[in-house]
Amino acid sequence: MKNLLLIKAGTTLPSLIAEKGDFENWILSGMEIGRDSAVIVDVCNGFPLPDYKTISGIVILGSHAMVTEHHDWSEQTAEWLRGAVRRSMPVLGICYGHQLLAYALDGEVGDNPNGREYGTVEIHLSEEGQKNILFEGLGTTILAQVSHDQSVIRLPDGAQRLACSEGDENQAFVFGETVWGVQFHPEFDKEIVIAYINYKRQALQTEGKNPDELISQCKDTSIGKFILSRFAEMVNDKR
Repeated sequence: MKNLLLIKAGTTLPSLIAEKGDFENWILSGMEIGRDSAVIVDVCNGFPLPDYKTISGIVILGSHAMVTEHHDWSEQTAEWLRGAVRRSMPVLGICYGHQLLAYALDGEVGDNPNGREYGTVEIHLSEEGQKNILFEGLGTTILAQVSHDQSVIRLPDGAQRLACSEGDENQAFVFGETVWGVQFHPEFDKEIVIAYINYKRQALQTEGKNPDELISQCKDTSIGKFILSRFAEMVNDKR
């Protein structure tokens, strides 16, 4: 039986790891998938990606690295992802993964022109987004956790924008029928995003943002789990 591949592009804050685990733990929990049904490949530490034939789907996780830093491991992962897309494999890129996926498909990534976006924000689904299988049934607006300095500045040719927020015009996109990128973090809860606001407190203040106000607006939402579960259903169909 084929397994879900989690591409690990970095680790979360040490304080969060000690208390709540790492990015991959949150993804698997949200998808309700056991670790024995997943393959976790730590690409940022040089581990090789598997043969496409051995996996049922792919999730590219978040990272504190930047796509624009063009690390060797990141460039190699982007090339590998192009092969996965050509094979119409189910792919979900999250935050850094969303940006890396867009970059791999010849989109453009750079500093968010609206500044850093952190906290719980409203994500507005386009008409296409409301009809898309990943978001279908969620209405026009959802609440999600965001934590990013860079963004997808230009979508790849052929990609379709599915969602935006006040702070980012490309919160979600689809490429073909099986490849999605989401800038927001469906695996984050309120405590995680608050930890990131505190981590970026000084940088946010430099941009004129109020971290305490952002924290006061943070709340838990079930939307992330819904989206992860929906993707897991599609992956299961490929197993």
